[in-house]
Amino acid sequence: MGPGDLRLVVGLGNPGSKYIKTRHNIGFMAVEKFAQQNSLSFKKQKNVYGQLAEMRTGENQLKLLLPETFMNESGKSVRACLDWYDLNIRQILVLVDDMDLPLGKVRLRGKGSAGGHNGLRSAIQHLKTEDFCRLRIGIGPPEGNPQDRKAKTISHVLGGFTDNEKSLIEQVLDEVVVGVTMIQTLGITKASNHLNSFAAISLENND
Repeated sequence: MGPGDLRLVVGLGNPGSKYIKTRHNIGFMAVEKFAQQNSLSFKKQKNVYGQLAEMRTGENQLKLLLPETFMNESGKSVRACLDWYDLNIRQILVLVDDMDLPLGKVRLRGKGSAGGHNGLRSAIQHLKTEDFCRLRIGIGPPEGNPQDRKAKTISHVLGGFTDNEKSLIEQVLDEVVVGVTMIQTLGITKASNHLNSFAAISLENND
């Protein structure tokens, strides 16, 4: 993805007040932060099965999508949006949570597998390719014994952030906004160099 190619940013998450600000919804949170900082508002669009906001960038429009299909069917909304607006795979960026990344880290990739993430799996199924850009946002693994990870996964990803984690999250969300802008203006290669070296700083008092 080169400078000026980005047309659609998709945040993966679950709709509804029950899931607001849970770990699994950090993709939603990042897209909402970008919209807030650019004074954009979302409108429900049934034809794309989600909430959509639009931003004029020079001669082009950048669209922000929050699917309302629930995580496991995210790809249905992404596919519908691509088809409705005649966009292609090389013009999209998906923002998604990642348990394999520590909280405070992000990873920008031009392609890749689902890595066990149901939202990415759905997107790959509907788009029929793994070759789309995604920004993985670290939420860290469940605490405790790694052998118990599978049993704790659902409660972990559907849980909220602790007070100590919230300062990290705000730093991460601000960095994602910067990163999306860099992808727009500089392309994915230069944006990757910046984003993949980022690490949020804990403000927790260790006295």
